Amino acid sequence: MKKRALALVCALTFGALTLTACGGSAETPAAAPAETQTAAEGAAAEAGPAENAETEAGQTAAEADGTEEKGTVTVAATPVPHAEILEAAKPMMEEKGWTLEVVEFTDYVQPNEVVESGDIDANYFQHINYMESYNEEKGTHLISAGEIHYEPLGIYPGKETDLNNISDGAEIAVPNDTTNEGRALLLLQENGLITLDPEAGITATAMDITENPHNLKIVELQAEQVARTLPDVAFGVINGNYALQAGLSTADAVALETADSEAIQQYVNVIAVREGNETNEGVQALVEVLKSDEMKAFINDTYQGSVVPYEE
Repeated sequence: MKKRALALVCALTFGALTLTACGGSAETPAAAPAETQTAAEGAAAEAGPAENAETEAGQTAAEADGTEEKGTVTVAATPVPHAEILEAAKPMMEEKGWTLEVVEFTDYVQPNEVVESGDIDANYFQHINYMESYNEEKGTHLISAGEIHYEPLGIYPGKETDLNNISDGAEIAVPNDTTNEGRALLLLQENGLITLDPEAGITATAMDITENPHNLKIVELQAEQVARTLPDVAFGVINGNYALQAGLSTADAVALETADSEAIQQYVNVIAVREGNETNEGVQALVEVLKSDEMKAFINDTYQGSVVPYEE
């Protein structure tokens, strides 16, 4: 909705290594500068009757279609699966009169910063607990505009493949952020590897382990780094989106969160906006599209259980 949003994000491309694309995916060009658009209009004015006739025909077709052009919705997203899902949603957004522009990031900080600043309308990359933890830590004002899907956290094999015969002293890599570490440790507990202080819950850390019969070493890493360390550790507990980026699927995991687990219900991925923007017409249209039966079918068919539509 704001050209300055795209300009800022493009600038971030050169200032931050974690920004992977500007104006959408690698194939999606940024909006043309005003000067270029003016030149294009001038060229159209000088075009011959045939060219102008084609343009008028196109406009007539658009009008006949009955679709009112309402504007642009900008969304910051991590590449897999979020940006992929948004790309699939573009035609449905167009049917509603909206242009959907996707700006890709590979970290968990900048997508929140650009939404908090108002330079991007929304983001789609995080679960609700991470968002709330981020708000508390950074003093931001992000809220959920809609719950879209969840990604089962999985234990993936590295040097070892059998949880039942795990080596004493084995290293297990887990995400180190506040919410995902607790989630990972709960999954290890569910599989009989450790016991946690029952009061710790989803905010558990390695300090809350009360029983560790195999003397496992918990290696705390940034979530995006865990998959890369699999050759060096016995197992890694990996977020669904990073598992997909690493070419892993739920079939590769030796253990997964179950759909009815307490953790899953608290780790739903959301469309996040700055408080007050949840009533934005374009944002509401996006949430409606992403929660549609057509998009649920796309998610199920594409990700085969690695990404699961959220059912209220």
